Amino acid sequence: MSTKHYFLVLLIMAIFGSAYPVGKLILNTSLPPMLMASIRMGIVFLCLIPFWKFKIPEKKYFVPLLGFSLSMGAGVFTFMNLALQKASIVSPIIIGAQLAVPFAIIISSIFINEKISFNKWILVLIAFIGIIIIGYDPNLKDEKLALLYTALMSLCYALAQVFSRYLKELDVKLTNAFMGLTGFLTLIIISMMFEGNTIFHLNNINVTTWMLIFHSAIIISLIAHMSMFYLYKFYSVGNVMPFYTLFPIFGIFQTFLIFNEIPPLLTFIGGAIVLSSVFFLQKIR
Repeated sequence: MSTKHYFLVLLIMAIFGSAYPVGKLILNTSLPPMLMASIRMGIVFLCLIPFWKFKIPEKKYFVPLLGFSLSMGAGVFTFMNLALQKASIVSPIIIGAQLAVPFAIIISSIFINEKISFNKWILVLIAFIGIIIIGYDPNLKDEKLALLYTALMSLCYALAQVFSRYLKELDVKLTNAFMGLTGFLTLIIISMMFEGNTIFHLNNINVTTWMLIFHSAIIISLIAHMSMFYLYKFYSVGNVMPFYTLFPIFGIFQTFLIFNEIPPLLTFIGGAIVLSSVFFLQKIR
């Protein structure tokens, strides 16, 4: 990988890492989690309209496209926001997000009969051992619900990755626009039904919070993700994917800068185990 692309991928990982502390800052303003997620998806959709131009894909893509859009556009961001809302310590949420990789391997093995090597199964087991160590951290005794939401977020992300395998022939702008539209409509309806006071909450979003929301939608969801697809034009997925293990490191560092949060010892040990196993999982082909 060239020097400029190394710097680009590190910048992308830093942006991905910012999703969690920025999300926590937004939710600390008492903005409901599903409403926040719906706004994010709505912005993504609006930004992609000029590129999508409402092109309708072939019927064979409808089911996987809907599955991808619901799991990614609605599931991932709903459970991510719920986890951040309930968490008083952000770093375990960032580390737990890495469970998406072993979850994707398990789902692929069960539902699409993908052959998984023995070494990969060992690494999957090690990743879950790391999560168990984090779960037994006494500093996280009040974080169990947040950790459950994190696991559900990772499961949804894994499902989205599996569905995306059936969408390789579609333009990424189309899939992301459809995801934004589906996520927005699903989440805004759920938010109005269960969170309520939608207009009140929208009117009470201040300028700083709007800037953070636009960062989440445009910088993270659009620019950073599109930049990754730019790198895929030059390098194989196997060369790029291992860099994803860096975003938790950037995220934890940014969490320290913003909230002065230092991960507890068991979280640090468990996190090191999870990140190491996920790194090697993405290296093995």
